[in-house]
Amino acid sequence: MAESSYATTMASNPIAVIGSQYCAANQVDLVISRKVKTLRYGEFVVSDMNGNFIFKVKGIAFGWHDKRVILDAADKPLITLKQKILSNHSRWNIYRGENTDDKEALFTVKTTSIFQWKTKLAVFLANNNSKEKNCDYLIKGSWSERSCVIYAGDSSTIVAQMHKKITGKSLLIGKDNFMVTVYPNVDQAFIVSLIVILDAINAAATAGASGAGAGAGAAAAAISC
Repeated sequence: MAESSYATTMASNPIAVIGSQYCAANQVDLVISRKVKTLRYGEFVVSDMNGNFIFKVKGIAFGWHDKRVILDAADKPLITLKQKILSNHSRWNIYRGENTDDKEALFTVKTTSIFQWKTKLAVFLANNNSKEKNCDYLIKGSWSERSCVIYAGDSSTIVAQMHKKITGKSLLIGKDNFMVTVYPNVDQAFIVSLIVILDAINAAATAGASGAGAGAGAAAAAISC
């Protein structure tokens, strides 16, 4: 889609999944930071390029479920991200505020296949009636390289993209930083939630692979004994 066509389309139909107040008329670069040594896994702070905090992400223990809450700069809960267990695909349901009732559901994110060599997640809004045949947004890329692109539906229209941000300071203070470029009139809180889910799914896949490797090593050791 040509840039002028994109601008016209998005100006008349802004993406405001969480709230229109998180949409900006211009492109916005967000820095997402995880303090590896001091914060629990799954916790982040999100700031603009001037270092102003915009969102915070809290990881919360919730029984067998993995759960995240995204808060604004004033610590007001905006949305809750809750992993669905006993699902063939990695699936997360997202709700407004801290209430996880179905009536507060905003959207669902899931992997497009059970086994994935590269990242590919489908996003379905709560009002999507296609029975998950036609996604509203699609995420593609490589999480390990911090290079993922978010598209509007199964199209070539990009609404946001993520890339690695490494600085000498970030290495010294023990932070894992990456940048997300959010296109004009796209909900920044929505995009941040997708990146948080990407991180959670990747962490689960990595942990599973490590466990499988450890199990295979233990079995081999037992056989050799």
